[in-house]
Amino acid sequence: MYQKKQGIIAMISIIITALLFLPSLTAFPIPTISNMNESKELNLLRVEHYLELEAIENTDSFQLYYVFPPNYGYQVPIVLDILNDTTTNIQKYTIEKDIYSPNRVINFSLSSMQQGQHTLIHFTIWVLVESHDFSDSPKDVPIPNSPWENPEETQQWLSSSEMVQVKRIRIKRTANKLEGEQDSVYSYAKNISSFILNHRHGLFLIQLWTKTFLKQDALTTLKINGENVGRAHLACALFRSKNIPARVILANNDQGFWTQMHYMVEYYIPSYGWVLLDPTYGMTPYSTNRQIINRICSIEDEDDTKEDYIFRFMKGEERWIWINTDKVEPYYVDCDEGSKSQMFTEVTLSTQVFAADYTFFRTQNVFSQYEKFLNMDLSSADQQHVENAISYQINACENLVDTNDINEFVFYIEKAYDEYKEISE
Repeated sequence: MYQKKQGIIAMISIIITALLFLPSLTAFPIPTISNMNESKELNLLRVEHYLELEAIENTDSFQLYYVFPPNYGYQVPIVLDILNDTTTNIQKYTIEKDIYSPNRVINFSLSSMQQGQHTLIHFTIWVLVESHDFSDSPKDVPIPNSPWENPEETQQWLSSSEMVQVKRIRIKRTANKLEGEQDSVYSYAKNISSFILNHRHGLFLIQLWTKTFLKQDALTTLKINGENVGRAHLACALFRSKNIPARVILANNDQGFWTQMHYMVEYYIPSYGWVLLDPTYGMTPYSTNRQIINRICSIEDEDDTKEDYIFRFMKGEERWIWINTDKVEPYYVDCDEGSKSQMFTEVTLSTQVFAADYTFFRTQNVFSQYEKFLNMDLSSADQQHVENAISYQINACENLVDTNDINEFVFYIEKAYDEYKEISE
């Protein structure tokens, strides 16, 4: 108990010091007596990637881009760790802003490969996530009567696309049936989540058993069901046909097995915000702590899809890998051999609200510096500060796993922040 009180006192001291001396933190909420006894749940999540590459022909050095979790909503990325069994010759890597905010990608600069050569990039990404189950989402907000009732920044996700055919009669007819007598976004979302899971489920099982998944667009999925990709597209089409913005989310979730990528949906409730829907379980709202969000897909993403890396008849997947040469391809076999990914819940803990908020806020500060300095050409002395900071960021995660003590995490995050402050820009 004494050690715990010491940790709380230290946390308060850090906050007060930050508020006094760091202008960038003046927006941080000052703890009050009322929230000192309240608690909030934090989760340390880790996604592990085995990315195996195969050279189809000899190639010179090339660029590979891979989705990276954005600093978005209830999650903040901490650090990318390249593991020691990596065999690909990585000349450099950076974390870069994508065209649409807040998306990020890892930009790997890779050395030449010879025809038939296989190499591996084995890396893990640590992410801090606040638990939020959207139970505070309003149940009585009516379905918008027109697109213009939504904020302008959400309206692109009302459009029709190659994968999300909003204007097809069959989609509109199904949307009308699902709306029924109910006129709230919440009720309609519940109907959609149940429908995309259960309709023509026998046809889905046949596809699963025979491994013959077909195109994953909304209309095909309406006819014969589909994987989580197709269900996400169908859900988006049904939402958009009723003037509710909806978008595809690329994620790694807590399925408990290795996979390629998981597809989810966010839909927009006016005056509230975006709410998660999981198409595999047919559930909404869906808690934030069960997945790491990798990408918020744009309409352009829906129009630039690929075929599945394993099921060759399965088309219509939004991309998570881009390579600037056609001489190298990701090598997938069955998510046992070859490329694969899995998310792990490493730590779940409950702590005081002010401590959780400060931890989250300071982690955002550190990630911002980390991302910035990875993209800069630095002197050898400044580069050493970056390397030291990255080590502290990794130590923060590993020590939290070992101790389950949020103070250990904050201690190393603060040391990383101090290292970044030493860099002369």
